Amino acid sequence: MPPVFPMLTVLSMFYYMCLRRRARTATRGEMNSRRAIESNTRALPINVEIVQYAKEVLDFSSHYGSENSMSYTMWNLAGIPNVYPSSGDFTQTAVFRTYGTWWDRCPSARLPFKRTPSTFCSQDYVELAFEEPVYPTAVHILETYHPGAVVRILAWEILWSEAPTKVNGPQARQFTPCIKQINFPTNLIRLEVNSSLLDYYTELDAVVLHGVKERPVLSLKTSMIDMNDIDDDEDEEKFACGMDTLNKQFSIVTLREWPTNGYFDKLPYELIQLILSHLTVPDLCRLAQTCKLLYQHCCDPLQYIHLSLQPYWARINDTSLEYLQSRCTLIQWLNLSWTGNRGAISVSGFSRFLKVCGSELVRLELSCGHFLNETCLEVITEMCPNLQELNLSSCDKIPPQAFNHIAKVGSLKRLILYRTKVE
Repeated sequence: MPPVFPMLTVLSMFYYMCLRRRARTATRGEMNSRRAIESNTRALPINVEIVQYAKEVLDFSSHYGSENSMSYTMWNLAGIPNVYPSSGDFTQTAVFRTYGTWWDRCPSARLPFKRTPSTFCSQDYVELAFEEPVYPTAVHILETYHPGAVVRILAWEILWSEAPTKVNGPQARQFTPCIKQINFPTNLIRLEVNSSLLDYYTELDAVVLHGVKERPVLSLKTSMIDMNDIDDDEDEEKFACGMDTLNKQFSIVTLREWPTNGYFDKLPYELIQLILSHLTVPDLCRLAQTCKLLYQHCCDPLQYIHLSLQPYWARINDTSLEYLQSRCTLIQWLNLSWTGNRGAISVSGFSRFLKVCGSELVRLELSCGHFLNETCLEVITEMCPNLQELNLSSCDKIPPQAFNHIAKVGSLKRLILYRTKVE
């Protein structure tokens, strides 16, 4: 009987050699493909996401705690979380000054300004600085008690905005809304809050900024696309065609005088004024560019008896005040809260405006106006003899001796000096 085991041994060795050869071939292919991937990867910039907590609290409108304490103050937002993911009332968190609607319903509440845009509902804000400027990809807000107060996230532009919502339950949460992509790096994040729907004070523990150093490619799937990144060639062609058609129409009626303003000429002046009184300030400025009749109505000082520039705090500067100067000669209520910071409004620009528009002022809101100094208070007392309400809350750059000028305003009925250096 022939031996079987040596034959099996030879077959086994041959089969083993085939497997090894196949394995070597596969390994070489994998190595080659891996090298190709690695070489391609090295050729492209690697945009690593940076995660960082707030380094410093730059500015805020109010907080529940004392200026000489760390309990319930905005300064608790700097650094790593102290409480999260725990829920409850902790002194190591940041707490704003109000909640609910009782501040607005009490007998001493101030009357609201007209013409405030419905999209602006912010009551308080806090500005945070981070170590590294990045293109933001996400913002995480760690809320540890009664969440839901944050209504806007900004980085010079609005990254996210929404009306206040009622959150069921006071439990802690990590709030991460879908933010807009911007085309510039930043290390400044601003949160704006509205606590009117809350049953108690909201408490924030930390803010986490996610971002990349290199500008990301904007996704076509997102609904928020920067208009600067859209190719304008097609729009320019359509615009050129439209201009050609319009030129032909003009050539048919060469230099013929346009008809009257239609039914607007038949309306009483007061009725047109009443219609325009429902427009916001930017809408008035746009409408003034349409025709001479509407320009006259939009520039009428009677349209600017009550003027709130707080919703447009990021765009208000000396040029804005100079532009509005001729329209505000009869102004009685003026709200410049949150405006003018970081040099946007100068002392001279503010003084020039009040010298022209301050004689009829009854109410002046200047909350968080860090450009104000002693000269500004002196101008207010000289140029606003009829002033009855003055709000200087969180104007922490005014020296103590400057408040002596306020004593000269004999008609003053309401004075707010929260978070000032008055003695």
